[in-house]
Amino acid sequence: MPNARLTERSYVGWVRRYIRFHNMRHPADLREDGVVKFLTHLAVNRRVAPATQNQALNALVFMYKHQLQNPLGDITSSVRAKPKQRLPVVLTRTEVLQLLSQLQGTHRLIGSLLYGSGLRVMECLRLRVKDIDLDYVCLHIHDGKGQKDRVTTLSLQLSPSLKMQIQNVAILHKNDLAAGYGEVYMPHALARKYPRQAKSLAWQYLFPSKRISADPRSGVMRRHHQYQSTFQKVFRSAVEAALIHKHASPHTLRHSFATHALENGIDIRTVQQQLGHSSVETTEIYTHVLKRGAQAVRSPLEDLYPKLS
Repeated sequence: MPNARLTERSYVGWVRRYIRFHNMRHPADLREDGVVKFLTHLAVNRRVAPATQNQALNALVFMYKHQLQNPLGDITSSVRAKPKQRLPVVLTRTEVLQLLSQLQGTHRLIGSLLYGSGLRVMECLRLRVKDIDLDYVCLHIHDGKGQKDRVTTLSLQLSPSLKMQIQNVAILHKNDLAAGYGEVYMPHALARKYPRQAKSLAWQYLFPSKRISADPRSGVMRRHHQYQSTFQKVFRSAVEAALIHKHASPHTLRHSFATHALENGIDIRTVQQQLGHSSVETTEIYTHVLKRGAQAVRSPLEDLYPKLS
């Protein structure tokens, strides 16, 4: 449900933009020509990224097919957004250490998992207790980007912190059960097949929210996972406190994981699998990061420097 809810909000937002772009005309009166004009506007006037334009297209295709029961025809005449080749921001190992040192408690554990296992922020926040395999030293990621599952590495150094976090979750869950709560969201198919598991410790979020709140769909009072925005705010403060002047976000730790793994000699196919990329071409962006700077090209100033001193 979390993935679906975020997608639903995004789709609703795009439909609203689409209607406003066409001066509040009903979508049923616009059809293919209206969609083409809107997508072209996004590419030419707004200069959005290809992924953003594709998201808008998916929202409109979904609306016409499922809400209006009238699927779109040919819209290939729209101008497609051009991809922008940008190298990811990567922290040095020293910068990662400085950054993690500024984080405390569960936030440090979250940051350590982002860097140590190459996770996306929401993949980390959606981890359940059952997804932590301390015996095989790995993490099980379910419904990652593209609804894909994967197994990724886990740093041995995090075992004590993870054990303590699971113990804290167990205590919190026990108190929730005693108070008449303790039921966590489960995917619909599993909720029907294993209805009792919703109150088991194994399915509880590894990083639970501090508060119990009403599920926006069912109204059931549940303890959700921590909010992404909360960690992002803490992360920004940590970057500033660590005196890091790069434009770093939580996703930068994932970029740093990939780059440092390649530096350590891990083959690119393995890094691809760890990150959950569909294509190795996506992972190859990190080889470009490795090739830039002094490691790849010797600066001509090196020849003059002795004479300058």
